[in-house]
Amino acid sequence: MKLSSPVFENGGKIPSKYTCNGKDINPPLNISEVPSGAGSLVLIMEDPDVPKNLRPDGMWDHWIVFNIPPDTLEIPEGQDPQGVHGKGTGGNLGYMGPCPPDREHRYFFKLFALDRSLDLPEGAKKVEVEKAMEGHVLEKTELIGLYEQS
Repeated sequence: MKLSSPVFENGGKIPSKYTCNGKDINPPLNISEVPSGAGSLVLIMEDPDVPKNLRPDGMWDHWIVFNIPPDTLEIPEGQDPQGVHGKGTGGNLGYMGPCPPDREHRYFFKLFALDRSLDLPEGAKKVEVEKAMEGHVLEKTELIGLYEQS
């Protein structure tokens, strides 16, 4: 399974358009090679580089969407995929763009193919989504983008 974006390479810089310094909309994402038998997809975007004085776990959850149809091939720029929205660290139910307070941060776009859908309500937190996914992940891929405010 592959996750890519036409606007940044894996390990490359996320254009400011997709951050708090721009339009704060999600970048376009392309999905390919989803395993047969997948019942749903889960997308989690997280920043593990948050200063520990702001968040002791160093993690900020930017975007959580589950029960995405497994035949989804793209997530267009500025559009949430079809699915159920989890709640990000900022209380957001949709995309929240990069906005690092101190230095360059890494943003992990993680895509999971599951053998079923998740029986969770809108607003479920990442920890609840991850727990519900246990034992149901067929495949996982990720795309990493970097961003530093200028």
